[in-house]
Amino acid sequence: MLEINSLRKSYGSDLVLKEISTSLAEHEVKVLIGASGSGKSTLLRSINLLEGIDDGQIFLDGQDITEVGINPDEVRSQIGSVFQSFNLFPHLNVLQNITLAPRFVHGVAKEIAVTEAMGLLERFGLGDKAKQYPDLLSGGQQQRVAILRAVITRPKVLLLDEVTSALDPILIAEVLSLISELKGEGMTMMIATHEMGFAKRVADQVLFLHQGEILESGTPHTILESPDTPELKEFLNALRDAGRL
Repeated sequence: MLEINSLRKSYGSDLVLKEISTSLAEHEVKVLIGASGSGKSTLLRSINLLEGIDDGQIFLDGQDITEVGINPDEVRSQIGSVFQSFNLFPHLNVLQNITLAPRFVHGVAKEIAVTEAMGLLERFGLGDKAKQYPDLLSGGQQQRVAILRAVITRPKVLLLDEVTSALDPILIAEVLSLISELKGEGMTMMIATHEMGFAKRVADQVLFLHQGEILESGTPHTILESPDTPELKEFLNALRDAGRL
């Protein structure tokens, strides 16, 4: 579904992605781990074309989305993206936020979009929040709404960038439960996270990024229990010291 070949990205003289190559099969979940500044967010933002790349190729379902002349809006309509900040429209209620893209990007009739959105909200315990505005919701509820807004269009790939970083532990559990359900339904996802327990549960493969490179990749057990490189060992030790592993 997603193939990344020799991706390079610089900010001035600072090379932030160095020959990144990986792939993501349909229904697969890959989790990106690594310290802040390791390139996780830049990689995700490059995949949905929010960042231009310097070299390499990205294929989405067989199409080179980095070729000259590609329509970035058309590409983004096939990719769901959720970031640390919720980015909900404050002047729209929950239902309006979720139905915006189906109606005005994908041309879905209002009645159908509302029915599908209410189905999602009810299924994930947010049915009673449909007419509320974002500032009346908890952080966990806002982030769950943001995720549902991304999945209602049935994206080929869902990108999640540290979606729990701004939440307290109780609210984190709400969001991770939703993502686990999406995993169970076969959603194809690439997720950047610092939640190692969650990575163990949901990931088919874990990629460890360090200074813009994938230093190690493998199953959650292999990466988190049997690290090879000094950099990954140091990263995991720091998490243990902080009580996060």
